[in-house]
Amino acid sequence: MKIKRALISVSDKTGIEEFARGLAEMNVNLVASGGTARMLAKVGISTTAVSEVTKSPEMLDGRVKTIHPKIHGAILADRRNPNHLAELKSNEIAPIDLVVCNLYPFARTIENGQVSEEDAVEQIDIGGPAMVRAAAKNFRSVGVVVNPDRYPELLEEMRSRAGALTDDTRAALAAEAFAHTAAYDVAISQWMNRTGDFPDRMFLKLDRRLEMRYGENPHQGGAFYAAAEPSWRQLWGKQMSFTNLLDFDGAWRLVNEFDKPAVAIVKHTNPCGVALGEGTEDAYARALESDERSAFGGIVASNRPVDGYAAKRITEIFTEMVIAPAFTQQGLETLKGKKNLRVILAPKPFTSRIEVKSAADGYLLQQVDESKGDSPQLWTVAGSYRPAEGDWDDLKFGWAVVKHVKSNAVVFAKKGQTVGIGAGQMSRVEAVQLAAGRAGRSARGSICATDGFFPMPDGIEAAIDAGAKAIIHPGGSVRDDDVTAAADRRKIPVVHTGKRHFLH
Repeated sequence: MKIKRALISVSDKTGIEEFARGLAEMNVNLVASGGTARMLAKVGISTTAVSEVTKSPEMLDGRVKTIHPKIHGAILADRRNPNHLAELKSNEIAPIDLVVCNLYPFARTIENGQVSEEDAVEQIDIGGPAMVRAAAKNFRSVGVVVNPDRYPELLEEMRSRAGALTDDTRAALAAEAFAHTAAYDVAISQWMNRTGDFPDRMFLKLDRRLEMRYGENPHQGGAFYAAAEPSWRQLWGKQMSFTNLLDFDGAWRLVNEFDKPAVAIVKHTNPCGVALGEGTEDAYARALESDERSAFGGIVASNRPVDGYAAKRITEIFTEMVIAPAFTQQGLETLKGKKNLRVILAPKPFTSRIEVKSAADGYLLQQVDESKGDSPQLWTVAGSYRPAEGDWDDLKFGWAVVKHVKSNAVVFAKKGQTVGIGAGQMSRVEAVQLAAGRAGRSARGSICATDGFFPMPDGIEAAIDAGAKAIIHPGGSVRDDDVTAAADRRKIPVVHTGKRHFLH
């Protein structure tokens, strides 16, 4: 169906001059709303003002411009329906064949959180969504464009088809238009619901950002979606997989627990080695020492830049991915020497506050487990013995790490380094035994941290038998006194945090 008349009303004027000029060169009659008409007039593109079509001025500080039968009738008339065409003719309404519209920048207006309610409300578009939805509903007769990236390809199609758009193109544009208005309404709904994180009805607006090689297994499809442009980008390496993203998330959240230089090595979403150091190279060497066998094929995350020396150490064993806030030129070039190694630049910690998981034919939403409230000032020494002054740093370190280990989780740590990690066990004592087995002799003189309370003395006794000199756990069991008494008998201090960190 040939495009003879187009209505242009855009907030984002990216590329609109070139698009409008291209339409005009194909003898398309252009109708434009106030700001768009003025902008096009400045660059020498002639348009008919909406107010001239409607014979009504803009009203209410521009709130009412396009809401008029001579606009919506022109858009909604089905060109295949003789009665519609007759009504247009009797009311002297010329059909509109193409609507070019994007909406007031509501999401951009509210993104910094500092906007006043009055200013935010004024960015809620009314006429724009009405026109977009009308054109999308009538896609058999009308094209609708909401995305400036589409302009060049649409001009090319029209030039190749004597000014027409195909049925398939109009249908695809309509689908994109309804997604555009739906996302717009989601942003407004979420802003209006400022009373809490979990309203009665929740909407998520997600855009596909990456194609995955596959899901968890090659026979499963997968893709990565995000509500906004991700804060990170891939600098090098082959396409990301589903599990790469899960490991990336776990490693980056873990390493950003620490203010000092730190490196985490993650495998199958569990850390196998975490350490503090003088710098990235030192922290990596200590993290690797924690469990070198498990680190093979792992994900490395550093909260400090990766230089050439650190990169050289990292590439000495097979590594799937390296994540850091920055890379020196030498560091990046060294990592690029491994063609399959993925290199991720992540300038800042993740800021998402809500996480979503599918379960039981529905979805679970919860707040991200942040470390706020994990202050040692709120911890209590449960037994008769206090930790040595030099052990508090390791208690804090172990507690930060165990939060990122799948439950039931146990971490042995010493001098800012994990020496043994037990993850995902069905009983806590078995998690202790697994961590102690991995640590071996290195467990001597370590601290032991676990994500939930010890329900019976056997777990804490196993940790002490392995060589732990201090224990940290949430407390809260009905057998806390028995568990603490077992530690007292061995003259081992126990610290209660009062906060659990299950991770499933």
